[in-house]
This record gives sequence, C-alpha cells and structure tokens, in this order.
Amino acid sequence: MAHDPPLPIPLALKPGDPPVFPDPRRADGDGLIAIGGDLSEARLAAAYDHGIFPCHGPDSPPIWWSPDPRAVLQPETLHVSRRLKRRLRQRPFQLTWNRAFLKVMRACGRDRADGRWIVPDMLRAYHRIHEQGWSHSLEVWQDARLVGGLYGVQRGRLFAAESMFHLVTDASKIALVSAVRALHSAGIELFDVQYLTPHLASLGAREWPRDAYLERLGELVGSPLDLSDPNRLLDPGA
Repeated sequence: MAHDPPLPIPLALKPGDPPVFPDPRRADGDGLIAIGGDLSEARLAAAYDHGIFPCHGPDSPPIWWSPDPRAVLQPETLHVSRRLKRRLRQRPFQLTWNRAFLKVMRACGRDRADGRWIVPDMLRAYHRIHEQGWSHSLEVWQDARLVGGLYGVQRGRLFAAESMFHLVTDASKIALVSAVRALHSAGIELFDVQYLTPHLASLGAREWPRDAYLERLGELVGSPLDLSDPNRLLDPGA
C-alpha cells in the first residue's frame, strides 16, 4: 500500500491550514519545523502535543521549533541553594495561581531582551488557551505588587514553561522552584524549559536528547490532569 511522503522541513504553512506538523525527529539540532500558519487553539495543541512550540519576532509569521537537545527541570534534579532555602523560609512573597495571567505574560515581554517574541498575537492566543484551562501562570507578589512570575502550557501531565520575570531579587527563582514543586505534587511528570541556560542549569535543569523527550511526552500528553485549583500550590516555605 502506498504511503504519503513525509512532510518537508521546514514546512510552509498558511493561516487556516490543517494543524499538522512534520515529525520533529527529522529536524536538525536547531529544531526548525515549520514557518507560518496561525496561533489557533488547534494548532497550538497539535504543536505542544508533539514537542513543538512557536517563537517569532514582531515582524515575522509564526516559526515552530523542536530543538535537540531539550531542557527539562525535574524535582529530583532541582537544586535550591542554602541562601534560597533561607529566603523561602522567610516567606518574603505571596504566591498565587492563575490570578494575573496576562500581567505575567506582559511583564515577561518587558523584563527581558528576548521577550520581544511575546508579541500581541501571542498574548491573544495564549490568553485564549488560558481561558480554556490549559495555559497557566504562577504569580509572585510583594505588598500587593506583582514582582515576579512565570507562565506555561499544560498538556496532560506535561507543563511547558514559556517565560518568567522578576522585578526584585529572587522573585523568578522562587516562582520556578515553587512551580516545579507544586506541579509535581499535583501530578505533572515532565517540566519542560526548552533551552538550557546557565541560570536554569544552576537550578538543576538538564538536557535530554530530543528522542527521549518526545518518547516521554507521548506517554503523558493524553493523561488528563486538572490544574484549575489554586489550592494545589505548595507552601512556599516547604
């Protein structure tokens, strides 16, 4: 029986095309998968379910990536320095879950030079999937002021962290450590941070070969998990 030929990489997409991507295992180390298309809910779901995410600048169409290797941050490798442990015990911040999603996204775009990829169409698209219950934010507050946080995408028992920010010392570290602990406690089994940076490495992030990441992802994305309850947030002093 004849088989359809594999899709080319990078695949050229038009808005409204079916939400289908090439097999990311065929991409090179940079992980470029496709260019164009749109940020519809169906396309974002198809992307994250297959280990692909969008990243593009303000004057570019969506660009879709699945790098090799892939960085993950798991509870068993999480490194919390003694200084940060003391800071956590001091409880200098208040943590909330899904209380200020758009504010966190906007702050991530302002706080970092590489945040320029958080363009208006990304804000709208991720807010839509947040309203549908599969994109989440963790907020860090100090005296009722939002001083840090992160946001990401949940697919089954995967949490794909997209970006984080801080306005005061340690706010983003506390957001990340708290998110890893809380989400693992709630049932997340794979915490994706996309690319390994020195900062993430210092907190215990590790690189996985893309094949290993995709194999584990395939075991987890179809497993339902409700993360809507803010009471799932771990005690920040734990």
